[in-house]
Amino acid sequence: MTKNDEPVIRVRGLKNVFGEQVVHENLDLDVRKGEILGVVGGSGTGKSVLMRSIIGLQTPAAGDVTVFGEQAIGREETEATEIRKRWGVLFQGGALFSTLTVGENVQVPLREFYPELSEALLDQIASYKVVMTGLPAEAAPKYPSELSGGMKKRAGLARALALDPDLLFLDEPTAGLDPIGAAAFDELTLSLQRTLGLTVFLITHDLDSLYAICDRVAVLADKKVIAVGTIDELLALDHPWIQEYFNGPRGRAAVASAGGAEARRAQGA
Repeated sequence: MTKNDEPVIRVRGLKNVFGEQVVHENLDLDVRKGEILGVVGGSGTGKSVLMRSIIGLQTPAAGDVTVFGEQAIGREETEATEIRKRWGVLFQGGALFSTLTVGENVQVPLREFYPELSEALLDQIASYKVVMTGLPAEAAPKYPSELSGGMKKRAGLARALALDPDLLFLDEPTAGLDPIGAAAFDELTLSLQRTLGLTVFLITHDLDSLYAICDRVAVLADKKVIAVGTIDELLALDHPWIQEYFNGPRGRAAVASAGGAEARRAQGA
């Protein structure tokens, strides 16, 4: 699947309000087919609220959201179900069910959407998804409390991939991971995106992730998306938050890290 300008997600005029607090106002965004789009913004800019609006967990006060060309707001449950089958979501921290094993967590969406599947097939699919995300096969019968933070993230990713989605939402997937674990998760995300032809909506604070795997970055500020583009295109803008974010000490370190990674890949080619 090649990247193109066909929008998998199209948001127009989105408004989200909580009490008297307006989080989003006239927010527009397109996510192109086959890209990894990074979504960044300061605290309180509503990155997760935007994601929840797209997947139907937050009802906006106004605006229009289409996913795969279909209206995503106000649909009948049966119609919404058909769209939801085509995406997977990794929430912050993995959001695994603590009373279920890793394998049983992966089976949750399969049981919801395909109740006719046999137990043997459910176990087989779950085992495959667990291994696909880099976990050992013996992780499937373990409970979340028995896993490290990084393993929980991978288990959550396995569940997000259970239905073979076309679209993957990742909410701060590398938060709380050490630099080595975060880099490994980035490489896994990029590998899966290329192998499976995924479109990825990635909320992150991790500048290393933005430089390493994102095709474009959307910047949330002033209650809307103020800019979308490659990092080089964003750096050409004079918005103070963008300049502070990408040109600050962490931004410079990320540039150096990205350059070193490219050099290592070139040497290995």
